[in-house]
Amino acid sequence: MTESVWDYPRPPRVDPSTEHVVVTHAGVVLADTTASLRVLETSHPPTYYLPASSFAAGVLRPGQGASWCEWKGQAAYYDLVVGDEVLPAVAWTYPTPSKGFEALLDHVALYPGRVDRCTVDGEVVEPQPGSFYGGWITSRVVGPFKGAPGTQGW
Repeated sequence: MTESVWDYPRPPRVDPSTEHVVVTHAGVVLADTTASLRVLETSHPPTYYLPASSFAAGVLRPGQGASWCEWKGQAAYYDLVVGDEVLPAVAWTYPTPSKGFEALLDHVALYPGRVDRCTVDGEVVEPQPGSFYGGWITSRVVGPFKGAPGTQGW
């Protein structure tokens, strides 16, 4: 079934997902779960939030920086550590999510374009355009998507 991002709500909605999500980098499985959360927001492909417990031991390291989402609250960033490689500020979490987004507690999202491979039910994910948003594009999601040049005002 195809989903249009223009049918997603604003403010966003959090939907549980049983899809098999796997994140790998440099041949290492960083996370593997069938219990993710999808945040669905108008004009954005879904952002997958994975349980922190689904990440391999030692992969998540508190990183620098923070950002603010008008819906979800204050985000804190994680670096991903893969062997000797450190991927700075690739993932984020909401330590105290805003009302309505409490389900995101103890979940971590990441930019799919900053690791080697993210899959959903075996399909390789395409990252949302732009450098700020963390949406995951699969064949079931259609746009146009916010994030490409000229879309900031949407």
